[in-house]
Amino acid sequence: MDTPPFLDTNRPEVPNMVVSGGVMPFYLERSPVRGRLVRLGPLADAILSRHDNPDAVSRLGGEALALVAAMVSALKFKGAFSLQVKGDGPVSMLVADATDSGDLRFFARLREDADRDALPGTAKELLGDGYMAFTIDQGPDMDRHQGIVDLTGTTLADMAMNYFQTSEQHDCWIRLFCAKSPDGWKAGALVLERIAAEGGIETTEQDEDAWETACALADTVTEQEVLDPDLSNERLIHRLFGTLDVRLGTPRALAYGCRCNRARLASVLETFPDDDLDHMVENGAITMNCEFCNVGFRFTRDELGARSA
Repeated sequence: MDTPPFLDTNRPEVPNMVVSGGVMPFYLERSPVRGRLVRLGPLADAILSRHDNPDAVSRLGGEALALVAAMVSALKFKGAFSLQVKGDGPVSMLVADATDSGDLRFFARLREDADRDALPGTAKELLGDGYMAFTIDQGPDMDRHQGIVDLTGTTLADMAMNYFQTSEQHDCWIRLFCAKSPDGWKAGALVLERIAAEGGIETTEQDEDAWETACALADTVTEQEVLDPDLSNERLIHRLFGTLDVRLGTPRALAYGCRCNRARLASVLETFPDDDLDHMVENGAITMNCEFCNVGFRFTRDELGARSA
């Protein structure tokens, strides 16, 4: 007997992929600076290549994935960190999120009238005017924390730094990288955060100098270095910050992490009136597509049942 959709929690066939050292935390001894180096490895291509997006959109998507991977790794609790951008540019919506266990997913939506063959190159040109929202979700028993700011800056990194400066009053230095190579898409990030002084003590001139020095050294990093699979996390971090008494933390894994399943989608369909479900049937089935993993789920009309009037 076939399993009814409301009991079928099976995931679609998606990559079972884990990058064990995808995020390398580090901090500077006796300095108000901590950071994360993010390198998605083969995950970038596994996630981005499931979508039929122009290269400019995939590049922006890779940067978004690296950004949420860096941000979620700073959480001290179980939950998820999501980025949502809506604008009036060719890319009307971009969503990327990550769980505390490192599961990543992404999708972008192009306007119907967008010229796929002649898209602009910068994040600002792709997204236009709109807003950026960061959401921290600690589960159903806790209130979600969300901050929203206007899209300010040329790059996605500029927009993210503006968010933390204006919404969180928190100094961050962020660089995001994504490029297409003969081996597929690669993406990564380098993020520095300025740690608040203990007990609310005012920042000293020495702390200010340490932060500025760390940012100046981070500015020397190149896309080639971040995306080079033969350059280890440890070597790159020590190359950049070795003169500042850098200490490495425990690396964290990243994984392919779309969380869709038939049961969840079936429950959505069950909320529609019978007449609407009848009109959704094409070629004997109703198909719902997950925007994150780009997999279609097919349901026969009989599977969804009928509600009495």
